[in-house]
Amino acid sequence: MTHAKPSIAVLGGTGHEGAGLAARWARAGYRVVIGSRDAARAAEAAGELARASGGDVTGASNAEAAAAGEIVVIAVPYAAQRALAREVRSEIEGKILIDVTVPLMPPKVARVQLPEGGSAVEALQRELGEGVRVVSAFQNVAAHQLSTLDEPVNCDVLVAGDDVDARETVCQLAKAIGITAWHAGPLANSAAAEALTSVLIAINKRYKVANGAGIRITGIPGQP
Repeated sequence: MTHAKPSIAVLGGTGHEGAGLAARWARAGYRVVIGSRDAARAAEAAGELARASGGDVTGASNAEAAAAGEIVVIAVPYAAQRALAREVRSEIEGKILIDVTVPLMPPKVARVQLPEGGSAVEALQRELGEGVRVVSAFQNVAAHQLSTLDEPVNCDVLVAGDDVDARETVCQLAKAIGITAWHAGPLANSAAAEALTSVLIAINKRYKVANGAGIRITGIPGQP
């Protein structure tokens, strides 16, 4: 069976954010492979996501998933980001790597605490080199909204990356699951989205936002 749409590997697909993205892409007709350190756990989670989405979802180890995906997503906590990227370095060469990492520092997750040099995702691009096209996206979308498949995602996403074509690919992947995405400039600008997550967490706490606060970009010609 051939797939006109690219296959997507979601590393960290057993977590809330990764699972929500995986399920929405599967429902939109993409073939999705979720990765985990535990392949059996990934396979179990994939079965649940396949039933929920009605789509094609399988599970594998992180390395196997990264090898199978034409586009690879890292959706793990900041503490695991670099180690996971190093683990799958050979499998992601030449591919687009979508990084949804937010440098949250528990327990003070409502306080902006960016790493030295600014963007955690930009730092990963420097480490991986030009052979991997790293794109930053989806940091500001609440996992609860993603996992509620029958409801629209009520926010926009910012997409940053040094490769314009790769950014556009990610914008289209967002559009495919009903999310408006905007080109937000080079990967260095990911620092703004990474920091914004802590701001949104603070807003959620202050105003008791059940489904997660989000952002909307206004003033774009042709947009309502």
